[in-house]
Amino acid sequence: MKHTPYQDVELKPFTGEGTRGAGIRWLICDRDGAENFAMRMIELEPGGHSPRHRHAGEHEIFVWKGGGELQAEGRSYPLRPGIAAFVPGGTEHQFVNTSETEKLEFICVIPLAGK
Repeated sequence: MKHTPYQDVELKPFTGEGTRGAGIRWLICDRDGAENFAMRMIELEPGGHSPRHRHAGEHEIFVWKGGGELQAEGRSYPLRPGIAAFVPGGTEHQFVNTSETEKLEFICVIPLAGK
């Protein structure tokens, strides 16, 4: 069992080429006893973005604060509070904060490795 304010979970910076102003909080994962999915809070500073990438696992997204774009397979999809998005496994994608003043925060649920 885990019960904690999300702000108490360490914000770790994304590193690597093509990343700017991006951080991740592993809210619930295998370290907490989760067996199937991990829940993460992704935070992008104004003008920040994740790298453009693809991987086998899917993403389920729910935007909590701020605004931006989900860029996937050559298209852009607007992100704002209340938007839910599904990124199938194998889809090239990138998350971009288009705001100059506000952080973009969203929940991202992914399958745990090997599931």
